[in-house]
Amino acid sequence: MNEIIRYFSEFSDIFLFWKTVGFAKFARFFWFFFIFELPRYVLFDFLVLVLFGVKSYFTRKKYRYARDLFFKESPLLSIIVPGKDEGKHLVKLVNSLKEQTYKNFEIIIVDDGSTDDTPTICRNLLKRGLITRYLRNEVRGGKASAANLGLNYARGKYIIHIDADSSFDRDAIEKIIIPFYMDRRIGIVAGNVKVRNASDSVLTSLQAIEYLKSISIGRRITSFLGILRVASGAFGAFRKDILLRFGGWDVGPGLDGDITVKVRKLNFKVYFEPRAICFTSAPSTFSGLTRQRIRWGRSLVRFRLRKHRDIFLPNQNFNVFNFLSSVENVFYSLLLNVNWLLYIGDIFINLPHTAKFIIPINYLLYCLSNFVQYIMILAVSERRKDELKLAIYLPLMPLYMGIYMRFVRTWAYITELLFKASYRDPWNPKKVSDKAKEIGI
Repeated sequence: MNEIIRYFSEFSDIFLFWKTVGFAKFARFFWFFFIFELPRYVLFDFLVLVLFGVKSYFTRKKYRYARDLFFKESPLLSIIVPGKDEGKHLVKLVNSLKEQTYKNFEIIIVDDGSTDDTPTICRNLLKRGLITRYLRNEVRGGKASAANLGLNYARGKYIIHIDADSSFDRDAIEKIIIPFYMDRRIGIVAGNVKVRNASDSVLTSLQAIEYLKSISIGRRITSFLGILRVASGAFGAFRKDILLRFGGWDVGPGLDGDITVKVRKLNFKVYFEPRAICFTSAPSTFSGLTRQRIRWGRSLVRFRLRKHRDIFLPNQNFNVFNFLSSVENVFYSLLLNVNWLLYIGDIFINLPHTAKFIIPINYLLYCLSNFVQYIMILAVSERRKDELKLAIYLPLMPLYMGIYMRFVRTWAYITELLFKASYRDPWNPKKVSDKAKEIGI
């Protein structure tokens, strides 16, 4: 009983502290949230979402016209599915594609040296006429190599790159191609990727919320501003003629972000289509998730700061939207990550006696921010009822995104900046990574 009384006493002390510190100290204690987090991820996002909705309303006739043009032309599409040891997912994937509203596409499955039953499954699918082509690298070459092999055999006007563990809404293929007919300067259309296995565990539920925030909302924002920096490899559509101009995908973790930058450098637009819905399986263990996010974090340093550093330079090919796209990525993902660690260090070192108040209030502020963001998510969601169920996990998001993910990303940035650790990642074959390092890609 004494412990309960003490707990509520301390809890009431927090609110008393909030009330009595005054504006100057309040700003000193919580500047990071009010300068960086609240304006960018709540106020600014709300404003742009409203503008996005207004624009969608006034372009609805243009959208319908583009859809009519698309179906009138009825171009062949090439769906490329590169992967290794993905046999267990392929039948579900093919069945999902069979149900699409748009039918004129070929399915090319590229087996990158699988050791499971992928060859048997694919030959059976090919025999039954459920896929168009099955290709195999007998020696594993990496995902980029597999995707490029598929590209070499693709006959379609547009290329759709998907992961084997994906499934789609019935009109997803139709929806991801229509934007090409709205604007001829669009080179890539990014699909709206959501977590399929959200109900498996608390961890996958947190990732489902993260995807809704960073993709369903975040990419709406950056696409509207013209600075969308990545089309997810799980579901992205490309103009084939553009891909052939630079030979397809390059080696490396984060190859989807890399190819997006390459298309932007040719002065083509990258567009996010929120109505093109794809579901993918998220890692169900912390070890698997950590490996994935370290790989993603390292790709920022490897591609944004090294390979494509010319985007930051005022040369003859300078493009302000490409510049802002990379600056936004580096600033919010890398620099603010470091800044947050310095902020926390400052609290514990210089304000040790008030930290017990500052940390809980910070946590409360982030919880409130997450709830407001989630209201925005539900406002634009096509699955409002299902995604509302995830709201019970929102109080855990400050721990997941604010602490766990920050430390994972920090480790990724440090190891890549100091040691170029991405070249030793087993995600790519060693010989491929060695060659990539040698030629500087």
